[in-house]
Amino acid sequence: MNRKTLVLSATVCLLAPVLAACGGSGSGGGGKAIVVGTTDAYEATKDTPAPFDPAYAYDASAWNILRQTVQTLVHVPRGGGVPVPDAASDCHFTDHENESYRCTLRGGLKFANGKAITSADVKYSIDRVRNINDEAGPVSLLENIDTIEPAGDQAVVFHLKTPDATFPYKLSTPAAGIVDKDTYAPKKLREGLQVDGSGPYTLKTETKGDQVVKAVFTKNPNYKGDLKIENDKVELRSFPDADAMGKALKSGDIDMMTRTMSPEQIQQMSTAPEQGINLVELPGLEIRYLAFNTNDPSVKNKAVRQAMAQVIDRGRLASQVYGATAEPLYSLIPTSISGHSNSFFNKYGDPSRTKAASLLRTAGIHTPVKLVLHYTTDHYGSGTAKEFKVLQEQLNASGLFDVTVQGTKWSEYRPAQKKNTYAVYGLGWFPDFPDPDNYIAPFLDKGNFLNTPYVNTAIRTTYIPESRKATDRNAASATFGKVQDIVANDVPVLPIWQGKQYVAARDDITGVEWAVNSSSDLQLWELGRGVS
Repeated sequence: MNRKTLVLSATVCLLAPVLAACGGSGSGGGGKAIVVGTTDAYEATKDTPAPFDPAYAYDASAWNILRQTVQTLVHVPRGGGVPVPDAASDCHFTDHENESYRCTLRGGLKFANGKAITSADVKYSIDRVRNINDEAGPVSLLENIDTIEPAGDQAVVFHLKTPDATFPYKLSTPAAGIVDKDTYAPKKLREGLQVDGSGPYTLKTETKGDQVVKAVFTKNPNYKGDLKIENDKVELRSFPDADAMGKALKSGDIDMMTRTMSPEQIQQMSTAPEQGINLVELPGLEIRYLAFNTNDPSVKNKAVRQAMAQVIDRGRLASQVYGATAEPLYSLIPTSISGHSNSFFNKYGDPSRTKAASLLRTAGIHTPVKLVLHYTTDHYGSGTAKEFKVLQEQLNASGLFDVTVQGTKWSEYRPAQKKNTYAVYGLGWFPDFPDPDNYIAPFLDKGNFLNTPYVNTAIRTTYIPESRKATDRNAASATFGKVQDIVANDVPVLPIWQGKQYVAARDDITGVEWAVNSSSDLQLWELGRGVS
């Protein structure tokens, strides 16, 4: 097997992936369903009653359901770049200040049930997310909208509170998905596991108890948009772990496996590839980090957080746990996005117990500092538990900390984290869109998804608004540099590593190189069956 590795461009617009030894170029329409495996778990519970409602869903796994079924006005094209029309036929800013954005709908646009879509449906859908304003949801992406004005049945104008060159990207996310008011109440979440819209597929789920075991996507005959759909049906099957998913691929029960493959599987497939199975490395923008409830007494003094940043050996952790699939990260903005700077390395340098002890001593902090590091057991893959074990060992080995770790399943973990139950907790971030703003605002702006008590007025009122004025996103790099330096000093969030992403597929499956984009969004419409 000949596998080429993509070198990412240090710009917002990422290069397309390169794949050797993938399936042939035959047509993907017709035939049996293409079956894709995942370790993502989908369930409706008391804490997560509406996992697929666009007003509630705000994680990569749920968005992977919504992107197949709920259409947006624009979408980020294959390979990245500026969003292009999907449900719309045209979208553009109408002023030089980037404060007014107009979209015209495609003619004959319909929901999957055949009901016509008008500009009123667009306004209803986006206003609904804003009105529900769920604390766990993606409403922060729409916070800069002042008013939404239908211009007849076929056009809609978004008036923004402040200039925002990133607004088209935000309209490309499921937060701005178009839904039917007959099935989505205006001020109430749609509970359960149903979802429908005007996207490329309709969805039927098979469940065991409250949990989805199979999501069946069937080509939507009423879809009108920019996407070319290469198959008639795709099944997404959930597995308890990467090993079970890998066995299903090897036996032929599934055609492709995606998030989350284990580091051991990737290493094995790289060095001793299986006959008829290809491992594909794709551009990836995932980051992992620790975050803090900065009001909690154990970490309220920033010297504690700074000492952690000084002790943790990111390089050793990444290589020990993830091998070649991860690299150390010294900023919230990853190295492949414009505006990145190594602010944490610039401030702390190499790991040093002596420097960390000095930080704590100067602040009058008694050692060892007792902490519990929380992580989720079932959301980011099998390496997470090992990662937190290594973090525990590194911190405790310094003699400055007395750390224990605690794992919790995602359905309980995320609601507890949003309530600031944990002092220190680990999360991953898969960007909503590939722009530096999306590694800053979701963590630090008003209404951020972490619900952090940390507030920096300069970041919120000056630097974020200033950065959004730049149509040329590279021009905002200096502003983002200032934000990263503040984060390195205050440490409300502690970046640990950034990852590469991999999928594996049987060699008669085509389009694998496009089936997961750089933001880790599944694009199931790209998959087809061809000739090996």
